[in-house]
Amino acid sequence: MTDQPTHPRRRTVVAGLGAALAAPGLALAQAPRWKPERPITIYNPFAVGGITDLHMRLVGEKVGKVLGQQVLVEARAGAAGTLAPAALMTAKPDGHTLAVYTINSLRYPHYQPVNWHPTKDFSFITGLSSYTFALVVKADSPWKTVEDLFAAGKANPEKHTYGTSGIGGSGHLMMIEIEQKVGSKFTHIPYKGGAEWMQALLAGQIDFLADASQWGPFVDDGRCRILAMVTEQRLPKYPNVPRCASAASTPSARAPTAWWAPRTCRRPWCRACTTPSTTPTTTPPRWNCWAATSRCPGSATRLNTAPLPRTTSTA
Repeated sequence: MTDQPTHPRRRTVVAGLGAALAAPGLALAQAPRWKPERPITIYNPFAVGGITDLHMRLVGEKVGKVLGQQVLVEARAGAAGTLAPAALMTAKPDGHTLAVYTINSLRYPHYQPVNWHPTKDFSFITGLSSYTFALVVKADSPWKTVEDLFAAGKANPEKHTYGTSGIGGSGHLMMIEIEQKVGSKFTHIPYKGGAEWMQALLAGQIDFLADASQWGPFVDDGRCRILAMVTEQRLPKYPNVPRCASAASTPSARAPTAWWAPRTCRRPWCRACTTPSTTPTTTPPRWNCWAATSRCPGSATRLNTAPLPRTTSTA
């Protein structure tokens, strides 16, 4: 969510490659390409039906065609998205099991003991995108602006409720910082993912949302309204919606997503998902699987999320 302007289209991402893959492109071209022997499983840290689930299924559909095997998405929801990396710790490092990395995977080891280390126990496969955050209410909410929402939180501290994807997650931390800056106070209701908190909002069980773009289709069909985007730039799709930062000097949420694998299986996945460079031999190969997804017709509308900036790394 840091490009200018933020645009809900996924772009090809050049993955960070380890020293084992930093060899000249010719050597990589001569190496046999790894092919999966059975379906590949991706652990989704959030609930079925949420924006992450939809994204993984869309990516999996395209990657499966490249690799010649079905890509299965398995929900490991709960604990603010940290059950997926925990499950990956017991997976065989043969390239057939991956997990979705979220920023919570880096945060939670600082909150509580976990059975994994975010930088030592996994191999980074590729960056995918970054969630688009907003403050969202039902269409019939009495609050017409974000200032109305903040005023209600000051007048009746902790009376009004909001939903996010878990305690200590990006939405929760974002709201804590907003409360500190504007002087309002709300009550947090955690859920396992966007599908759950979206249902809760529509049923009137919570008053507003402070999380990622699961709300997109509901805003588009008129059932919900965005009070403010919590992004660095306005989205072209919603040009008349103010940014929370411009309305009340509040922060921008940053929550990138990626794919992780067990520590020792990065090499087979890189061989399967890269095309050797035809330019200078020191140029790392690019990930063609992800390019197929970013070019998929309708993916920008379906996902409504922000791209990661293009980066290159051999670290």
